[in-house]
Amino acid sequence: MRLYDILVLLTPDLSEEEAAKVTADYRKLLTDGGAEIGRDEPWGRRRLAFPIERRREAYYHLFQVRALPPLVAEVERRLRLSEQVLRHLAVRADEELKRSAKMAERIRIKAAKRPPRPPAIPASPEPAEVAAPATEGGEA
Repeated sequence: MRLYDILVLLTPDLSEEEAAKVTADYRKLLTDGGAEIGRDEPWGRRRLAFPIERRREAYYHLFQVRALPPLVAEVERRLRLSEQVLRHLAVRADEELKRSAKMAERIRIKAAKRPPRPPAIPASPEPAEVAAPATEGGEA
C-alpha cells in the first residue's frame, strides 16, 4: 500500500451538511476498498486563488490515505465524474518522503566527509592608541 494525499474542492453551492455528506461518501468508498485513512481534515469554505467555473470559493477537504493504486484511480474517476467536485488532486506522498529522507542522508554523509573546522583564533587585544599631546592654547 502507498501513501496518498487527496485534496478535494467541493462547490460552494452546497451547505456545510451537504459537503460533509459528500466527503463521507468518499470516505466510505476509501474504507470499503481497504484503505487506511491517516488524516481526514475538513478545511472548510475558503477563497480560491483564481475563479474555477466562475466560482470564487470552495469547500476544501484533505484525505491522507494508505491505499492501493487501483483504489485511488477509482476514487479519482468518481471525483472527476461528480458535479459537486470543482477540482481534486491525488498525490503520492510516499515518494516525497522517500526523496526527503534520501536528501537528508546525502547531507549527513557529506558532513561526515568534510574535514573538521579549525578552532577559532582568539582575537588579540588591540594596542592602545597613542594619545595626541595636549596643547596649551585650547584650540578648537
